Amino acid sequence: MKIIIADDHAVVRSGFMLILNYQEDMEVVATAADGLEAYDLVAKYHPDILLMDLSMPPGESGLIATGKIKEDFPETKIVILTMYDDEEYLFHVLKNGASGYVLKNAPDEELLAAIRTVHEGGTYIHPAMATSLVREFIKKDSDGVETDPFKILSKREIEIFPLVAKGYGNKEIAEKLYISVKTVEAHKSKIMEKLQLKGRPELVEYALRKKLLNF
Repeated sequence: MKIIIADDHAVVRSGFMLILNYQEDMEVVATAADGLEAYDLVAKYHPDILLMDLSMPPGESGLIATGKIKEDFPETKIVILTMYDDEEYLFHVLKNGASGYVLKNAPDEELLAAIRTVHEGGTYIHPAMATSLVREFIKKDSDGVETDPFKILSKREIEIFPLVAKGYGNKEIAEKLYISVKTVEAHKSKIMEKLQLKGRPELVEYALRKKLLNF
């Protein structure tokens, strides 16, 4: 099977490449440093598997890239490789189209099993996280209102949100995302409106609570 590895650390990419290329049924055809590069390489090589890190600052995150890649290249199966054993991350990447979720501290055998399971059409989630997945799936506020920011916000708003929470100004955000300052301002207004936030302190608190700062 043809595999692409996306991770922002070169040493991590090299390490996993050695492990996977040692397998008779696996070949790493390319590596990427962020989600944008991963998208371009998937378009070029059409791999069977994309092994992708969840957080790749300052480039595009694995979460954002997963949605884009699955929409345009549904035949490529995506396995998320991350250090976050958190049910919210797990739930969001599965909703965005990932077929596997493996922790970076997992043994090599688990990673290989996950890749083979996904390649055969299955879904791989660490057994200990299965209960968390079900709990997150049914979790809502007591009044039944949906509070998942990944359902409420657009992909661009999800990119802008953590930058605002971290204190970046409109001009800095515009330069990072290659958009205009007016576009940033418009998205910020929509974020505040959609999430019913009254100011930056509430926005920061919300970002911390929903674990958005890593994006």
